[in-house]
Amino acid sequence: MKITLLTVGKTDVDWVRKGLELYTSRLKHYIPFSITEIPELKNVSALSKEQIKSKEGELIFKNIKPADDVILLDEHGKEYSSTGFAALIQKKMSLEGKDIVFIIGGAYGFSEDVYKRANSKISLSQMTFSHQMVRVIFTEQIYRAFTIMRGEPYHHE
Repeated sequence: MKITLLTVGKTDVDWVRKGLELYTSRLKHYIPFSITEIPELKNVSALSKEQIKSKEGELIFKNIKPADDVILLDEHGKEYSSTGFAALIQKKMSLEGKDIVFIIGGAYGFSEDVYKRANSKISLSQMTFSHQMVRVIFTEQIYRAFTIMRGEPYHHE
């Protein structure tokens, strides 16, 4: 089993890239973890939001397998505490054993086809964060989840 964070768009902010490197290197001690970036679409000014989401959806589908447990990061998803999120990952690891792919979509969200394919949706907060920032925050939460599962002192309650 492995975990992949699939993102639409490149990580183009230096401190975000450094934060991702930090938590990715820490996560490798717990589970195979990778980040896959789908390049942003070019020349989209003539396209509608739906057309952009559809084209991004096609690229997302090229990066997931039928057996993957696909979880969208979506403002309408279920919110978890850090310990609740750790319990979710632990349950998925022990019961399902499928590769987990978390997806951060583009600026307009996901196409209907991607929503239909998803196994679930989670939300980090009722607040809105930049897609760059979400990458670091969410990767840290995956790392935090593994430290919680192992009873390590990183997380304090």
